[in-house]
Amino acid sequence: MLELKKLSREAVDGARKKAGHYRLLNQPFLAESICRDILAVEPGDPETLVTLCLALCDQFGMEGGSTHGSTMHFIEQLPSDYERQYYRGIACERMAFAKLGHATFPSGHLAHDWFVKAMAHYERAAAVRPHGNDDAILRWNTCARVINSRSDVHAAPDEPGFTMLE
Repeated sequence: MLELKKLSREAVDGARKKAGHYRLLNQPFLAESICRDILAVEPGDPETLVTLCLALCDQFGMEGGSTHGSTMHFIEQLPSDYERQYYRGIACERMAFAKLGHATFPSGHLAHDWFVKAMAHYERAAAVRPHGNDDAILRWNTCARVINSRSDVHAAPDEPGFTMLE
């Protein structure tokens, strides 16, 4: 196994910018790798944790991509309850959209369950949000609009054991 090289502290700011840049270029694997290098030098860095969580969410539904559970590991390291709730919501919402991207039955039911779970996190985030920050409300409304506008996104029939959330 190859030993990874350590990033210098002086390079952290530039690496943070690169990670964000690669996310915007739809290169989440590169962004993830850079974030992991930064966290090896600055464990718990909030900005890097957010970028890493988003890069992991960007990989939902991709072959070899990250899982909801691996993303939650990093979300739990965020410093405030608001951030943890908000990014839990983001992860669930992104999983819902990933489920909609697959043609497997019952993707609409699964997506619905993930949207509902996201909305619950957004409600908890909104309850503790900083003054003037309505991001959680905006995200909640997005989930509600998807559920309201798509006939394929609806609750599963009341059958025991039907939900397939992680």
